[in-house]
Amino acid sequence: MLHRFDDYPLHQSSRPLLHPVPVGPDVFDRYFFNGYSEDGSLYFAFTMGIYPNRGIIDAALSVVIDGEQISTLASGRAPLDRTRTRVGPLALDIIEPMRVLRIRCTDTEPLAAELTFTARTAAVEEPPVRLDDGTATVVDATRLTQWGSWSGQLTIDGHRFTIEPAIRGSRERSWGIAPLDSPHAPDATSPRGAAPSSHAPQWFRLAAPLNFEDCAVLVDLHEHADGRRWHSYGAIVPCLLDGLDTGGPADGLDIDVVRAGIEDAEDSLLVPPIVMRAAEYVLDWEPGTRRAAMASLILEPYGSADTHIIRLEPLTTFHLAGLGFGHPTWGHGRWQGEQERTVLRWRPDELDPADPAFLAVHHVVIARWGTRRGVGVLEQLAIGNHDPTGLSGLYDGAQ
Repeated sequence: MLHRFDDYPLHQSSRPLLHPVPVGPDVFDRYFFNGYSEDGSLYFAFTMGIYPNRGIIDAALSVVIDGEQISTLASGRAPLDRTRTRVGPLALDIIEPMRVLRIRCTDTEPLAAELTFTARTAAVEEPPVRLDDGTATVVDATRLTQWGSWSGQLTIDGHRFTIEPAIRGSRERSWGIAPLDSPHAPDATSPRGAAPSSHAPQWFRLAAPLNFEDCAVLVDLHEHADGRRWHSYGAIVPCLLDGLDTGGPADGLDIDVVRAGIEDAEDSLLVPPIVMRAAEYVLDWEPGTRRAAMASLILEPYGSADTHIIRLEPLTTFHLAGLGFGHPTWGHGRWQGEQERTVLRWRPDELDPADPAFLAVHHVVIARWGTRRGVGVLEQLAIGNHDPTGLSGLYDGAQ
């Protein structure tokens, strides 16, 4: 089936653009955004996914405020025109690709929003995210991350909040193949109808996109149960030129050298990240849970530059189930009906931390890097054994 974008020289295969390659039920194309106040009192996140081989589009907006998490989720039949990025009351507008995007929720209860994300950095492409189980492909995806600031209006239970650029955040864009059914299921790494995995269920991800005044930091790690990495990336990302006057250089990092020669906004979208030789971490678990009480990131540059140590102090916990990740009934890519929506509400401090549906979390964190202070997110999902951090069992909390 043809699309008007087929007139552009963008094809990656012999098929029209609407036909994804490779094939399979777990092909996805997803947006993710978050925003947070510096003190962690407000956190919001938005996601939208299209699953072309399932014919489904879904989206969600979720907010944590005053100790409660509130979500609006919508799902429906995917439109043939992929530029129609909306489902139910939720919509995404690409105002200027890679620079300005807007999310909207046209509901009146409990959430309504019109929020614009403006980039502070270039978009950073990570190395390919790939995982095989024997001959079966479990994950084969591209992921980019970008940091920005927010403006607009957010209404929660009838109370309107003005969102100003002091509210920062990040966005993630990913596409490819990944398990769409619950990652907590014993056969989650096996295609439906195929032999089950010969390995015990296991997943360990730690990711930290952090905002500082004149740069951003990204650490993204996936590990097997014995600590072997199957994906690892660490980088320091300079802000775009319009951020030059927002602060001095990061400790031990000459941001101005990286920016040298950048003369206009178009070129600034290509500012390269400073990729690290290695990214490590130290975690202190909250007893009885699989959530961090404290964490440190250790970034080791190439050459003789000093190691960067960033300490993270969690402020607020957000459960990704509020966006559908791992939710038992509103998981991503599931057929709910032609146009369906639902509202979810809970108090995070009242949830069972061992409940598989609530293992995937974001912590809003204060990030301390030498004399510098930033704010960002620590994302965690730990299923099964993880020897480096002392986790055992499928969902058992840390001892």
